[in-house]
Amino acid sequence: MPVERPGAVTLEGKPLTLLGSEIKVGDRAPDFSVLANDMSDVSLSTDSGKVRLILSVTSLDTPICAAETRRFNEAAVQFQDNVVIYLISCDLPFAQGRWCGAAGVGNLKTLSDHKNVNFGEAYGTLVKESRLLSRAIFLVDENGTVQYVEYVAEIGEHPNYDAVSEAVNKLAS
Repeated sequence: MPVERPGAVTLEGKPLTLLGSEIKVGDRAPDFSVLANDMSDVSLSTDSGKVRLILSVTSLDTPICAAETRRFNEAAVQFQDNVVIYLISCDLPFAQGRWCGAAGVGNLKTLSDHKNVNFGEAYGTLVKESRLLSRAIFLVDENGTVQYVEYVAEIGEHPNYDAVSEAVNKLAS
């Protein structure tokens, strides 16, 4: 049974419980298993040796998540070649692929945690009340150590884009 963190985030001011331990800077990044749009398995080790920017979002079908995805898709072209971006939600892989095709998003990897919510529990972003993921960002270096963490307190708000970009550029240069 995963750790419960009552009131760890809110949605429109309503407190929600996150399942899983909170990840902190300096922690060894937990491995996970999620599905790519082609239904293949992807884990943290899939792109070992690279900097991994991991975005946890509720659903691509929500305005904030869609805007965040577009923004990081655009930022991806400015990041170094050794940076890979994973955007993880509980949306079905087929829906993610369809959304990315319609939105012209192709510079990041959309991954689905719908099958077993393995990522959500490992990174402490699984919302108990909805079985969806909360908004959070993790930056993992090429050695698998967490270098940046942001759990967005209100799911309906944007992350600190400038701080994330600064952390990625500092780590990847």
